[in-house]
Amino acid sequence: MDREIAMMSHVFDWILVLLVLALAWRSLNDCDLFRGVIQFIALGLLLAVAWLRLRAPDVALAEAAVGSGLTGALILSALVRMRQRERRGVPASASSDTSRTLQSGTSNRSRVLIGALSLALLTALGWAVFRFSAQSSGLAVESLAKLPESGVTNPVTAVLLNFRAYDTLLEIGVLLLAIVGVWALRRGERPGDDLRERPLLMSLLRLLLPVLVLAAGYLLWIGASAPGGAFQGGALLAGALVLGLLAGLAGRFLRRERLLRTGLTLGVLVFAAAGLLALWRTGGLLQYPAGQGGAWILVIEAAALISIGLTLGLLYLGGRPEEEK
Repeated sequence: MDREIAMMSHVFDWILVLLVLALAWRSLNDCDLFRGVIQFIALGLLLAVAWLRLRAPDVALAEAAVGSGLTGALILSALVRMRQRERRGVPASASSDTSRTLQSGTSNRSRVLIGALSLALLTALGWAVFRFSAQSSGLAVESLAKLPESGVTNPVTAVLLNFRAYDTLLEIGVLLLAIVGVWALRRGERPGDDLRERPLLMSLLRLLLPVLVLAAGYLLWIGASAPGGAFQGGALLAGALVLGLLAGLAGRFLRRERLLRTGLTLGVLVFAAAGLLALWRTGGLLQYPAGQGGAWILVIEAAALISIGLTLGLLYLGGRPEEEK
């Protein structure tokens, strides 16, 4: 029985690999941009399944929420805006040139070059993976030995928020720089249709939006001991914000720019303040006091949850919200 289950598992893995490769190729080479975006979203969902098969549920949650869900929504929004500009003819020449370039694709010589480079990169990565020693555990043994001192029992959270908290601080800083860059370029365009006159959709959103917010808080709380955390919860919070934007429910909230700026910078500010406070108390930057790591991590992740959710959700607008009148 066990042998049959193992064989079925191997067959499933091979089917999954083939589907991932096929969808990746189709999403890059489909002449229909909308169909290519849908295939990209499906590819993200299959990659989430692949991460689960690799026993990385934290990465699978992030891939499903951010890599497939929010990224797919951003690309669809960009596609809609591009087609609207083409219909308005603003600018006509650039829009038509872009359309022709996207439809025609690259030349055969460029395709061969890109394919050769991709194959070389794949070969190098495969060689590096097979060169790994089967007995090598890296830093896993040392990390697990220090896990009780981290303040959490989830190894991923311990690495991201304690052992290598510098990386996470820089990642949140990169998100802040991304939204600053987008806001500096242009004003955002809110969806033109007001969906509040659709009672069925509004009834669904009244049920779905609170569930998404509660699920985001749950993922934040459970991240200390199980897969979850600020990034996964922030992605759900961003999804709730995008749904609110589509339904026309967030107009008044978007005009409160001072509140938005506070929320966007909250994660970096709290993270940096925690680092400086830890430096003053323990003599090490982001080295939490003994026995208090769990509380420090929870405060940092709660602030990061708000910033991540706002950043990813507001990126959907494609620019800076309207000023408060």
